[in-house]
Amino acid sequence: MYPLVYIVRHGQTEWNVERRLQGQADTDINAFGREQARRNGRRLAALIGKGEDFDFVASPMRRTRETMELMRAAMGLDPSAYRTDPRLVEMSFGDWQGFTFRELEARLPGSTRGRRAAKWDFQPPGEGAESYEMLLERIRPWFEALDRRTVCVTHGGVMRCLFRIVEGVSKQEAASLEIQQDRLLRLEGRSLEWL
Repeated sequence: MYPLVYIVRHGQTEWNVERRLQGQADTDINAFGREQARRNGRRLAALIGKGEDFDFVASPMRRTRETMELMRAAMGLDPSAYRTDPRLVEMSFGDWQGFTFRELEARLPGSTRGRRAAKWDFQPPGEGAESYEMLLERIRPWFEALDRRTVCVTHGGVMRCLFRIVEGVSKQEAASLEIQQDRLLRLEGRSLEWL
């Protein structure tokens, strides 16, 4: 059973707009992403006030840290009073980071076919590249150790894994979930709910 946790995906980046594989490339959120973060902060404030009994933690990447800082500022909190955890970083796309699928196919026709066939278990080429299943095993200990109310800012891949861990959705369903950047995901007990 999980304590109450609000999970937020980082605000929009230009690479999101361009549909580039970000993975562990350290990109920044854009103006629209900053407004998404502020809105999520205002929503959180309406739900938890100042969140005095909440732990605030983010992936250490720039896009998640800026999202957390803007959310906290919108809540009237010290923007820098949170911690990071490296286990919450996005999955690595290895050699594919920074490319769109169209660009990958233009460079090496057929190279993305394997991912389309088995998206959850597919591991891109390149050192350190991960599949969603590998990401799930990396982040599971963090989620299983949660013992207090928490606000977490992380990435789309991490949130897809959470649906597998908490609700046991199929690999195919988890891999195709739309993970929005302008909503809060509420975890409590053994259920997840978009707010």
